[in-house]
This record gives sequence, structure tokens and C-alpha cells, in this order.
Amino acid sequence: MSRKKSFFERLTGSIRMDSDLDPLDLDDDVIEPKALVDDDAMFPEEGELAVDVYETSDAIIVQAMTAGTRKNDLDITITRESITIRGERQSENRTHDSNSIYQELYWGAFSRTIQLPEEVEVEAAMAKEEHGLLTVRLPKLDKYKQAKLKVA
Repeated sequence: MSRKKSFFERLTGSIRMDSDLDPLDLDDDVIEPKALVDDDAMFPEEGELAVDVYETSDAIIVQAMTAGTRKNDLDITITRESITIRGERQSENRTHDSNSIYQELYWGAFSRTIQLPEEVEVEAAMAKEEHGLLTVRLPKLDKYKQAKLKVA
């Protein structure tokens, strides 16, 4: 006899480690698409980084919790229209034993690409990490900026 999933389990998709529920046991109304290519073989599993994005009058700010990631393991790529943050969380104390009740923290590679609402000055971007919070400041491109040239 199988145990009914709790509200939390249904909401988050998590499962109890001591549960006799099969994590691949899907509801009858859910249809899994069939992959034409084996994506797992081509690309390693990668989590999606949760972010907050907001803007001020002169910049776009991107914040993400990167606790558990070394600064040197973060890769931030910026274009005028987008930002991609990649990294990997490594835990020396990971356990996969039967004593676990819930395992919801994500360990491993992660990435996130965000399309920006305005163009930014790539060369003037700044990033800092403090107490596990990554903050990237992307100054907006001033399309109306003017400069006077002197003829030599």
C-alpha cells in the first residue's frame, strides 16, 4: 500500500527518502515527451540558479545565492543584452545514505542566462560576493551620451 504524498511533496516535487513511492511514478494525466537525442549523455545535469533582477535609474542589478561556491568557480559572461552565470556547488560532507529524510539542497553544476531589459556597458560591469550573495551591477548604456571631437 502506497502512502499519499504530503502537500509539501506535491508542491515542491520532493520525495521522502524513506518513502516507498517511486520518484518516477507520475500521475496518469502527465505525459512525458520523448527525447530524440539522449541529452544526459551530451550534457551533464545542471541546476538552474535562482536570481533576483531589478533596475535603478542607471544600472541593472542581478543577485543570486551562490553559497557553497568558491569565487574562482564562478563564471560570469556578459553581453550588451544578456548575462550568464555558471558555477558549481561542492559539498565535502554530502551523504547519500538511508538516514536522509529530505534532500532538497542542490549540489553540482548550475547556470542561468538572463535576457536584460536594456543594453548595458559590458566593460563597466562589477561583481561582488559577500556571505554567499553574488551581486552583479550592470551600468545601463547611455544611448544619448555625446562627445565633442576636435579636429587635429
